[in-house]
Amino acid sequence: MLDDFMTRAALAAIGTGLAAAPLGCFVVWRRMAYFGDAVAHAAILGVALSLATTLPVFLGALVVALVMAAIVTTLSGRGFAMDTLLGVMAHSALAIGLVAVSFLTNVRIDLMAYLFGDILAVSRTDILVIWGGAAAILALVGWRWSALLTATLNPDLARAGGIDPRREQLFLTLALALVVAVAIKVVGVLLITAMLIIPAAAARPFARTPEAMAAIAAAIAMAAGWIGLRVSYTADTPTGPTIVCVIAAAFCVSSLVSTIGRASAR
Repeated sequence: MLDDFMTRAALAAIGTGLAAAPLGCFVVWRRMAYFGDAVAHAAILGVALSLATTLPVFLGALVVALVMAAIVTTLSGRGFAMDTLLGVMAHSALAIGLVAVSFLTNVRIDLMAYLFGDILAVSRTDILVIWGGAAAILALVGWRWSALLTATLNPDLARAGGIDPRREQLFLTLALALVVAVAIKVVGVLLITAMLIIPAAAARPFARTPEAMAAIAAAIAMAAGWIGLRVSYTADTPTGPTIVCVIAAAFCVSSLVSTIGRASAR
């Protein structure tokens, strides 16, 4: 079954959507969209380091994403405005990564594949990495769900209940770094944030509980991955951007249905 490249691509898209959707809900609730960008942009530096040292790309991207997440978490609230800090870190990391790639004269590298993804080239090993990462992320989110949710909705209430909001934020940033490393082959570092945010935003009007929102976001992300893959194959368009276009279309439909529903209720 895995001999077919379309089957491997479909499994990669579905696995990435399954991992990104619940984290995307927390990114939306906490308004951390720019944080996702900062961690994702840093991953290109991890790609350069991996190629220079012959380490697996997944491992290099994960290590650099974790370092970036730790730096941002440490510096936040220490005299730096968050948007300024994230802007500096995101664009600096991307620029340093691109410069580092230019020094790899003995390595042939398809930079566009890392910036925008190359899902049609995923291997069996990539499938194992993606689904292994997705399983780890879902296990972490499931284990910390109540504490993460409480710390997100009301940090003071979380402290009163013995929950440390900074510890929960650290769990969330670790999971975000992992999903960035997992998704880099599917949609690339420049589109990963779209996989996090847009399915959650599209699910929001239809969800009555946080759990329902995470489930609906996962369904939208996985369906968009499959539909985007088929559209890309039929129309001969870039696959990663096409998947994001389908997710964006889902968000437009969701917003339209929500607007019509509110107008009808008046």
